[in-house]
Amino acid sequence: MRAYVISDNTDTVMGMRLAGIEGEVVKGREEIAARLDTLIQTEDIAMILMTTKAIEEVSDIVLDYKMNLARPLIVEIPDRHGSGNIGEAMNRCISEAIGVKL
Repeated sequence: MRAYVISDNTDTVMGMRLAGIEGEVVKGREEIAARLDTLIQTEDIAMILMTTKAIEEVSDIVLDYKMNLARPLIVEIPDRHGSGNIGEAMNRCISEAIGVKL
């Protein structure tokens, strides 16, 4: 099993490659959604790391995958511009899952 990173910038991909994690720079909703769909169907991908900006482009698709698929794990990571609002994204995901606003 392996991990893969989808990023909107080269710096994150290069940093992950130094750590031994493959990845690529993908921009635009259509390209990100297509790549994510391909990775979801790849049997040996256990975890997909996505930068905050990449997840924002396809947040509805990511939420659907997180709610309905057991594998792979999709993890939001901060990019070079800061942490974004990862806590808020987690709260939104949990709220939608349980139907209660946190």
